[in-house]
Amino acid sequence: MPQMLLPMFPAGAIHINNLLAFVRQDERITYFNGMMPVFSHDEQDIPTFRMITAQFIAGGNARGVDVARAFGVPVLSVKRAVKRYHEQGVKGFYAPRGTRGPAVLTAVVMKQAQDFLDEGLTTAQVAARLKIKADTLSKAVRAGRLHAPSSKPKPAVVLTNKSERSLLDSEAPMGMGASNIDARVAASMGGLTAVLPQFQAVVDVPCGGVLFALLVAGRKRA
Repeated sequence: MPQMLLPMFPAGAIHINNLLAFVRQDERITYFNGMMPVFSHDEQDIPTFRMITAQFIAGGNARGVDVARAFGVPVLSVKRAVKRYHEQGVKGFYAPRGTRGPAVLTAVVMKQAQDFLDEGLTTAQVAARLKIKADTLSKAVRAGRLHAPSSKPKPAVVLTNKSERSLLDSEAPMGMGASNIDARVAASMGGLTAVLPQFQAVVDVPCGGVLFALLVAGRKRA
């Protein structure tokens, strides 16, 4: 009765699992199925190492954890190699790495962008005019390569009520409510016949609604 031969590996072989092993010799890695060598590559040839181990896993001849344990590499790295093998095949391990395209923000574009920003345009408006991504322009601003005008909040308007205005009028230097000293002096010397009315934002104005209605009506007639 024929007997099943157990897998036998060369002396010094490191087992990946019960079927596969490898030997490191003369700066080369040779893979064995029993005593039969099945593949070999240079010890420093990382793309080929990833390709052949991914091929073993994809063919059901090994598991990712087997490869990770035998070679001392991260399991995540092995999973990425298997994914690349499934998506791109063998050629995916030797394709040239992608390089960045030409710079978008050239010196000329940067100068144009800064001129637009100095004019008060927003980064989105500048990006639209220069036909570049708004995010690219925003990153340049955050990095300090471009300077957007600071949008400081306008000072808040101080509103006075009736009591506060009465106190200010009583303290006027030339009499009750006479706070426009220059105009009064000019009028007394014949140098001024009329003074333009000055409007202020205030609260607590008696009949304020009526006054506002009269102002609107006057503007409509004009």
